[in-house]
Amino acid sequence: MKQASLIIIGDEILSGRTDDKNLAYLAKWLGKLGINLSEVRVVLDDESAIIEAVNNLRVKYDYVFTTGGIGPTHDDITTECVAKAFGVKTRIDDDALEKMKEFLAGKELTEPLLKMLRIPEGGELIYSPATKAPGYKVDNVFVMAGIPRIMQGMLEGMYDYLEIGEIMHSRSFDIMVGESFFAEDLTHIQANFPEVLVGSYPFSKEGIYGATIVLRSTDESLLDSCELKVKDLISKY
Repeated sequence: MKQASLIIIGDEILSGRTDDKNLAYLAKWLGKLGINLSEVRVVLDDESAIIEAVNNLRVKYDYVFTTGGIGPTHDDITTECVAKAFGVKTRIDDDALEKMKEFLAGKELTEPLLKMLRIPEGGELIYSPATKAPGYKVDNVFVMAGIPRIMQGMLEGMYDYLEIGEIMHSRSFDIMVGESFFAEDLTHIQANFPEVLVGSYPFSKEGIYGATIVLRSTDESLLDSCELKVKDLISKY
């Protein structure tokens, strides 16, 4: 299964001023393609931090996605950082420039707008229906906006660049006792089904403790067998 990582860029995320809504969406979107989101980093609008994250993750994973920092303001530095990570310059893309001119219909093309049209040399544009300012890919790094509706639109332009893998299927079951009661049995189930990811997520509903047991695998026949064991476990309680 192909492995991906995400770099969430922005002081506003780490300060708590903005809630990130892109992580869950991207993880589910990739999962439907059979691509596993394996690591997420949240970094400041800091050149060295962004460059380090990009260079580290692009050799570690098949795909790297970034969100944030490609807007028109002075603290939007993602593009410059990605270019430096690859050792290239940035340039105003001719196609992006033409699309923006058409969109503005004779209105002034300001320096902040031009900034959003710059991409690293060798990059390929990825547009969102929500904006004429593009995202882009460089090698296996996909650079997207931080605004959720724009980011989601950019994902729709990425299908041709991603290798679809085996789909990870999941099933979930609630057990209405605390984890300490069934932890040992669940450990045995995991040991007997090493190719199934078995997780337990505790909850409390109206003062009653329980957990949701989640099974994940690319092999549905293994899920069927594992499910029977989990249902046997639940029936004890």
